[in-house]
Amino acid sequence: MGLRQRLSRALDSGATVSVLVVLLVALVVGIAPNLTTRVVGLGESAWPGYAAELRTMPPSPDCDLDDLARQLEACPAEAAPQVPPNVEPSAGDDPFAGEDPFAGEDPFAGEDPFAGEDPFAGEDPFAGPAAGAPSVNCPALRSLHDRCQTRLDQHQSIQERLTATVRAFRWVDLALGGLARFPWWKHLLVLLVVLGAFTTTARRKHIALRVPRTVTEHRVSQTAQLGAHVLWAVSCVADWVVQHGSSAEVENPALPVLWGLGFLLAAVVNLVHLVRPPPGLDGPRSGPVRLAMVIPLYAYMGLVAGLWFLVFEQHPSGQAIFLHKFVQHPNVYLGIGLYIWAGMLLTETRVAPRVFDVLHPWGLPPALLAWLVVVLSAVPTAYSGASGIFVIAAGGVIFSRLRAEGASRRLALAATAMSGSLGVVLRPCLVVVLISVLNKQVTTDALFGQGIGVFALTSVLFLVAMVLRNDRPLRLASPSTALPASGRAVVRLVPYLVVAAVVLVVYRVAFATGVDEHTAPMVLPAVLLALVAWDQLRGRTEGTRLGALWRPLAGATSESSSHVGALLVLMVGSVGLGGVVERADLMALVPASFGGPFTTMLVLVVIMVLIGMTMDALGAVILVSVTVAHIAYDNGIDPVHFWMVVLVAFELGYLTPPVAINHLLARQVIGAEARVEDEPLPGFWARYEHLFLPMAVMGTALVLVAFVPLLFYGG
Repeated sequence: MGLRQRLSRALDSGATVSVLVVLLVALVVGIAPNLTTRVVGLGESAWPGYAAELRTMPPSPDCDLDDLARQLEACPAEAAPQVPPNVEPSAGDDPFAGEDPFAGEDPFAGEDPFAGEDPFAGEDPFAGPAAGAPSVNCPALRSLHDRCQTRLDQHQSIQERLTATVRAFRWVDLALGGLARFPWWKHLLVLLVVLGAFTTTARRKHIALRVPRTVTEHRVSQTAQLGAHVLWAVSCVADWVVQHGSSAEVENPALPVLWGLGFLLAAVVNLVHLVRPPPGLDGPRSGPVRLAMVIPLYAYMGLVAGLWFLVFEQHPSGQAIFLHKFVQHPNVYLGIGLYIWAGMLLTETRVAPRVFDVLHPWGLPPALLAWLVVVLSAVPTAYSGASGIFVIAAGGVIFSRLRAEGASRRLALAATAMSGSLGVVLRPCLVVVLISVLNKQVTTDALFGQGIGVFALTSVLFLVAMVLRNDRPLRLASPSTALPASGRAVVRLVPYLVVAAVVLVVYRVAFATGVDEHTAPMVLPAVLLALVAWDQLRGRTEGTRLGALWRPLAGATSESSSHVGALLVLMVGSVGLGGVVERADLMALVPASFGGPFTTMLVLVVIMVLIGMTMDALGAVILVSVTVAHIAYDNGIDPVHFWMVVLVAFELGYLTPPVAINHLLARQVIGAEARVEDEPLPGFWARYEHLFLPMAVMGTALVLVAFVPLLFYGG
């Protein structure tokens, strides 16, 4: 192996380990607040008053008891309460007994009560102390003395309770508390993006419509990437200069530096690739269309946004400003990285084969099996938050297992690309939560309630499509044969379910954490790590336990780094492109009124599909919320109905050429076998079935979801 290859492998391994560290840190600090709460509760149950007294040790009282005592010596002793002589009140005496005090003469008769000596005559009560009298306020001094004594007694009591065991427990508690207040979430996200970008660039795995097959195509692709990286780096430098030239305090001065260094490192990789193209680039000569298709999507976005800000607006730091907006929600994008990592860990276990082993004995035709897989994928898609994330996380497993069950490459690719499309309307999808946060006209309950109906509709439409597509007899295996085989497969699957359940119980008991749209990124990787460890402990055949566990862990992380880089860099580019759309005020070209909800819906459907073809779901929701949503509301379209249409339109956009991002993501994780264009088939539909089949299902669903409800409330 040559020096260059050894250096390349070392850099790749270093990037993989760095990505692993970032993901593990995100996993740990993400659960730290829950763990801290649990630890404080444990301390409170072991030592009552721990949270208020022992956890944050109060400082020693700053009062001087001896000095206060010396000052009190100048005060006279407090007199004992006086009791009138020869009067011994009896508990049994009636205080109201005896002569009526109000009887007898008129109390106002006789002498003038105001006659006589002036009661205010005599010594001035506000004058200074008389000679020989104490010069201090004795009652206040006694109060200070008593309070000081009480504080000293309490402090002494706490000191006595602060045993070595409590001190050790408190040290752990405060360390976890510091971890829970982790202040570098944004820096962690930037590190994950730039490390992923470096790995993806080095491996030439950025998302493009076509893979370069000639030296010319390779150079066009690398040149476009180089331009995008340089424009980003220049913008970050300009942003750094602006920040340090401003009198205002800089909030995160290191972020532009991290971004800029990361993009410069990726640009250096592009230069190396331009000088040293990979071997095997000997395909046929390329035309201009093919050359345009090999440029990665993020490079188009970066070039368009960079040139817009640099040339048209003459605002060099414009792209960097939108990079700051990108990191405003670090938990969301770090969660995407953790989801993808969990998906790659899944491929290192036997869980997927075990699940398909349960279904295999029934002899389902591949088309119906594809339908079942897509419907079952809706639940994990809802937790992952977006269809593209799920396709990257689980697409490789779905494609390989469908192929093993006899599905054609095109059918398996169609099902893989569509596997995440049905679950984005189900609870607890993060995209729906974001919609409710940005739009006060809707609630999550209303959106998820309508989402169940949309999910049922798309499931039925896909089932109809698969029944029409099926070319095998619709016969199931005999239950007497299938049930025992499925039962044995279930038994082999049970240990994995038990391990997963144990991890979930530990999270619930130890961290008071369930699984929802906010906690799933922190819980699912832990579940998959436990499943990988179980697999290795049960089936290891070589090496030590640590070595056996490191191999799948390193493999999953290495694969994740490429996919994380490809997807997050695409999202970075999407945020910049959204900034151009926003600042160019392109949405102002859309009329405010269309004369009625039907016409308005038709125009908005087209716009939503186009947005879905060019932007990721999170960025697209933000853009639609601030630019287009009010047009729908003002034209009489129900807000919940509108957002259901938006979600379905986005999914159709993700499946529609020329971009078809879900297909590109599926190709990303499947590899060379997903290049179905290399397998020519007779007939137009047969050649493009993997594209047309999902488009037909989601397109029909979009028409029904968009226009049928208007018949009931539209004009």
